[in-house]
Formats: sequence, C-alpha cells, structure tokens
Amino acid sequence: MQQGVRIAASVLAADFSRLGEEVRAVSDAGADWLHVDVMDGHFVPNLTIGTGVVAALRPHSTRPFDVHLMVSPVDPYIEPFAEAGADAITVHVEAGAHLNRTLQRIKSTGKRAGVALNPATPIHAVEPVLGDIDLVLVMSVNPGFGGQRFIPSQLGKIEALRALIDASGRAIDLSVDGGIDEHTAGLAASAGADVLVAGSASFAGGQAEYSANIARLRAAGEAGRRAPHGARTRPRAIGASAS
Repeated sequence: MQQGVRIAASVLAADFSRLGEEVRAVSDAGADWLHVDVMDGHFVPNLTIGTGVVAALRPHSTRPFDVHLMVSPVDPYIEPFAEAGADAITVHVEAGAHLNRTLQRIKSTGKRAGVALNPATPIHAVEPVLGDIDLVLVMSVNPGFGGQRFIPSQLGKIEALRALIDASGRAIDLSVDGGIDEHTAGLAASAGADVLVAGSASFAGGQAEYSANIARLRAAGEAGRRAPHGARTRPRAIGASAS
C-alpha cells in the first residue's frame, strides 16, 4: 500500500555557503527526506559533493539521507557513503557492470538500495532486480544539473512502474526527481509517485519560506494522488525547476 506523499528536499539547490544551516532549516520546515546528489563529472557533466560533506551534514538533521550516486564506476563509493551517513543509496543501471552485485553490496552495509532510471532507460531494466530494491528513482530530467524542465514522457514510465511495484507486493518507494514544482508534483503523484524530489521549489525564497514551500508541494502531491484515475492531463508546457 502506498504511503502519503513525501517530499525529499534536494540540497543541490541549497545555499552552499551555509549548507549545515540550510539542512537544519529545511528539515525543520517539514521535508521528509534530504536528497543528496553526488556527481562525478564523468557519468554526468557536473561535479558536486563527496563523502566529507555528507558526513559533515549528518549531525544537522535526523531526516533520512537519500544519497543519489551519479558516478561510474559506482561500487567503490558504496561503503564510504554508507559510513558517511547515507540511509539510502541509489545507483544508476548504467553505472556498473553488475547491477545485482552492486545492490547486494548496498544491502550488505545495512542501507536501503535504490535504482535510478534515466529518461531513456526502459523500465524493464529494473524488473530483474525488483526483489533486491527498496526504491526506484525516475529521472524526469537528464541527470547532471538542476533547473531543467520536467520531461512529460516520464509520466507514462511512472504509471508503468507503479503497476509493476503494486503487482510485486513489495514495499518499494517510487521517487521522481527533476523539474518538480507545484504543477508537476501533482502530475507525478497522480501517475503513482510516492516521493517527490524538489530542489528550487523547496529552497525558493529563503528560509522563511521553506515551510510554505514544502506544504505547497505536499498539498499538490496529495491532490494529484486523489485525482480520479485517468483525470491527469499531459502538460502543454512545463517551466524549469531544479531537481
């Protein structure tokens, strides 16, 4: 059974000059998870943070740290990020030679294991490992940068994954990352998403606005969840928003 819609605030959109304070503020504002994007400049065209930053942020929040590894090869980084304080570690299908082995390695650290699907990665890539995962992350933008437009074709992928997860009978979270705002939050939740990863939509306006930002995203997601099946319409134009 699906849980209520959860908001994962992506720290990629936070003020990096005071990152600990930002993590505390968005946690206090009601974010359910902290989403941490790790990019290597190789698998994706950008560099972000490493294990030292995750370890430094860990004391600033009791919220689950959802660490998204956009790195390749990914296996050598699993234990270091687990030790740094990750609660969940998500890897891309294409980031290593043996996905099943990678997921087993994550599980051996005691952390939740996730698989991320790029916009062009088909859902059948996750079917063989469905019994090994706790999370599926649908990338609704091409990974590597915040501030991109939500790709509407990913709504069909979310729907198909929702059906696959429900048929499995397993408690697997379905998360969506990229271009999530008040409009697309409802669309993603209507399609079947459990977790909405939001960057600029969470951190917009400074710390005084974080509670209202999170509340609006959650309300939009819950409204989308309540929409009758088939009532969702494809957006004609979707604005940019950081993941």
